[in-house]
Amino acid sequence: MIKKKEVQSKNNLFETHSIRVRFNETDPLGIVWHGYYLHYFEDGREAFGRKYGISYLDVEKHGYFTPIVKSTCEHKLPLRYGEIANVETNYINTASAKMVFSYKITNEKGEVVCIGETIQVFVDKQGELSLSIPLFFEAWKRENNLL
Repeated sequence: MIKKKEVQSKNNLFETHSIRVRFNETDPLGIVWHGYYLHYFEDGREAFGRKYGISYLDVEKHGYFTPIVKSTCEHKLPLRYGEIANVETNYINTASAKMVFSYKITNEKGEVVCIGETIQVFVDKQGELSLSIPLFFEAWKRENNLL
């Protein structure tokens, strides 16, 4: 079960991204192999990043990387080859030097297929963990009314 320890902002920043299940993502039973859901989360994070100007490339321009330090995934229903799924990615605001995203994947009927969460931290190009919020991220939060 995913526990929400962080307080979500009044401004709910989210993006919904559609994907079509590819043949190579399915197992011999014809359903999406469980490991691909983390790929779908990443697709959602990348779509979110492009929309809000906080993509991996944007972060790297400021001298940081954001590795994932925790991921959770709870499967509810299967997806099958050819189906279209919607990945809703929500930013969860936190006062810490990290980025937290929650995910909800739904099928074409609108049924919840999978929910999950990822936590990313800021690491500089020398590999040092940032214990304080990087200035560019603080500015991004201010621009999006998250401070």
